[in-house]
Amino acid sequence: MAASLSSRLLKGFTSLQAVRSSRLASASAYQNGVMRYSSTVPSDSDTHDDFKPTQKVPSGSTDSLKDIVENDVKDNPVMIYMKGVPESPQCGFSSLAVRVLQQYNVPISARNILEDPELKTAVKSFSHWPTFPQIFIKGEFIGGSDIILNMHKEGELEQKLKDVSGNQD
Repeated sequence: MAASLSSRLLKGFTSLQAVRSSRLASASAYQNGVMRYSSTVPSDSDTHDDFKPTQKVPSGSTDSLKDIVENDVKDNPVMIYMKGVPESPQCGFSSLAVRVLQQYNVPISARNILEDPELKTAVKSFSHWPTFPQIFIKGEFIGGSDIILNMHKEGELEQKLKDVSGNQD
């Protein structure tokens, strides 16, 4: 009796798990008050529909995306690859990173990775870091908003940016 009951419970949990997995992998929508499931899955699993790319880095450029990233990092004392732009961040982590950097009155150069999924991939490949924002200071990859915030709290960020603010026009 107990073996039969546990077997039925196990089957119930297994089928419930399968239903949950299929719901997570597919997009859902309400239609006439009924939840409908679609078999389409966004190609970039870590990007919400609101943040899907709208345009790409100018394709007329002769530079490869790798060259663009290398030049951005080399030519800009503070470079941030983020969701949105410093004036209008489109993610809380990007917003936090910008607010921390702005406290030092340094010029911030940025690229919106939401405009081009290929740029997003190129930046990840360049830094070997999977998440955004990604912050580079004086050509060195620093990390994301959590690292910048910690450096700020410890006084390390002020040291790192000390001579950068003098370069501001």
